[in-house]
Amino acid sequence: MKASARHILVSDKKLCQNIKKEIDSGAEFSLMASKHSQCPSASRGGELGIFRKGMMVAAFDEVVFSQPLKVVHGPVKTSFGYHLIEIIEREESVPETV
Repeated sequence: MKASARHILVSDKKLCQNIKKEIDSGAEFSLMASKHSQCPSASRGGELGIFRKGMMVAAFDEVVFSQPLKVVHGPVKTSFGYHLIEIIEREESVPETV
C-alpha cells in the first residue's frame, strides 16, 4: 500500500488548530505549509511525495492509510509535533497475478 500526502508540522497544538481554521476558511494549504511548517517539506508546500505504509511514524500512517482523501486532517500528534495532513492519493496493494 502506498500514498502521497502533504503536511504542515508545527510544535504547538493551538497554532496547528489556527492554521487549520485558516485553511478551512479558504487559505491555500501549500502557502500555509511554506509559511508555517517546521519540516523541510515546507519548501515544497508540504509535499511528501509517494511513500509506503510503515515509512512514517505510526500516528501519521494511521491517518494517511485510513482517512478520506483530499480532506485536511488534524491536529495529529506525533513525536515530531502536531501535523495537518492532506492525503492526495492512496493506492491499495494489488497482488500480482502470474
